[in-house]
Formats: sequence, C-alpha cells, structure tokens
Amino acid sequence: MTATLYPLHTALSLAASGVPVLPLRRGKVPFGNCPACAGNACGGRPNMKTPGPCDCPGVCHGWAAATTWPRIIVSPPWQAAWRQAVAVAYHPGGADLTVVDLDDADAIAWARATLPATRTVPTSRGEHWIYRGATTSRNAVRPGVDIKSTMAYARYLGPGTGPLADLPDTVHALAAKAPAPARPVPGTVTAAAPGGGGQCPHRTPVFLERGIAMAEQQITAARSAVHATVYRTFLAVLARHGRCGCLTDTHISRLFTAAQTKGETLRHCTDAWTNARTTLGM
Repeated sequence: MTATLYPLHTALSLAASGVPVLPLRRGKVPFGNCPACAGNACGGRPNMKTPGPCDCPGVCHGWAAATTWPRIIVSPPWQAAWRQAVAVAYHPGGADLTVVDLDDADAIAWARATLPATRTVPTSRGEHWIYRGATTSRNAVRPGVDIKSTMAYARYLGPGTGPLADLPDTVHALAAKAPAPARPVPGTVTAAAPGGGGQCPHRTPVFLERGIAMAEQQITAARSAVHATVYRTFLAVLARHGRCGCLTDTHISRLFTAAQTKGETLRHCTDAWTNARTTLGM
C-alpha cells in the first residue's frame, strides 16, 4: 500500500498513530477554502496554531485543516477531497515532529556533516530528515534546506528508515526567526563590518561593480526556483562583499529590483536577505 495509490487508507493509518493529516490536490498543494471561508471571510480558525478540523464542513485553511479525527477524515466533504487527492500531507508540529527538508546533494552533505542521524525519507530531489520535537517552520534557512514543523505541512512519502532522534539545537537555531530589518535607507550601510572590521577585498571600485552586475544577471537569468536563486545570490554577494562596509543601499536596491522583476515580493526579498545574513553570522 502506498500513499499515492491509497491516500485515504494512508491518512487513516497515520491519524490512528496520532499524526494529523490532510489531502493534497493536483500541484501537491492543500485544497482551497470552502465557499463560506473563501477569501478568509470567516476570519480563520480560532487558535490557528493547533491542528484539528476547521469549524466549517470543508477541507479548509491549509495546514490547519490537518486532523487525527477519523469521523472528519471520512466525512462527505473530505471524501470528495480524497477522491481528487494526489497525495497525503501531514502537520509535523501537530505530531511533535520536525522535518528538515533537504532539496539536493549539497544540502544532504551539509546535514550529514552537521546534524545527528535520524529517520530519513527519500524525496524526488533529496531527503526528509525527521526529528522528535517541534519548532518554528522556516524556509531557506540554508541553500536547499527548509524546516517544516509548526504551522506547516509536509508531504507523506513513506515511513522512512532509522530511529527518530531528538531535535538538535542546531535546527532550533536555524528556525529561530530573525527580526526583519528596516527597509534600507539611501546612504546607510546595510551589511556592516563585524566587530573588529573586515578586510576589504575590492582592489578597485570596478571589482564591486562587477560582482553586483553578475548577481543581477544571475537573478534575471533564473528560469525556475527563483526564490532559491535569489537567496543563493544574496548569500554569495554578502559572503564576498558584506563584511567590509562597501556594500551600500544602492547596491542592495539593485539586487532587490532584479528579484522583484522576476516576481519576488519586497517581503520575500527582505526575508531572503535576512536569512542570508543570519547564515553568515552578520
């Protein structure tokens, strides 16, 4: 029996073991809110930080619809959703779990060198490392690494192999949300030098200009995974040019403009910049 062929059977089995579940439709995303809740007209479920059924009869509110109640899972509205479902998702935080989602070989190599071994589930691009314990969910904590726990869902891809390990402090630290910085003001240095000052690598102003131009081109040329590309580009710019104090608001605005032209919102840009700074310890 597989989650893909028998989503309802898989969902009931997971729910019986205390894992809150929800169906995923085509595109592997949650079902939309019911008509009564469309556009969040209902104001959202009370206490959205806990798993459980929505107050309406539909499969509503994304991850917050996840439930362990069999009578909800087999109710007529959910039965209709299961008939259209392409996969089963679960709410890790609701089961006191955290999924470290590793998207590629580099991310897996980092995990093997940094994190304690735990239950591992293969994915189409990488691996899910599952730990006992919940934490804040956060995307792009490192290149190719997302954390899925509270207020998030993960696709169920099988039981995995290996015993569950306790969630390490390293993952807690990566998930800790850094405060969003104020929008850059012209003339201020956003990426200030760390304590003691950093050595300036710019032999001439042309060196910095070339680096910014190359970063703009890299973002503009992205054909897919734009958000990941933006994050990796910001990380590279900060790693090379962020510690000596030469990086100005003008340079940062150029990078943000390139990202927004590709469809990123200002909030996404700011989050990616903050995550990159946090990763580098700035």
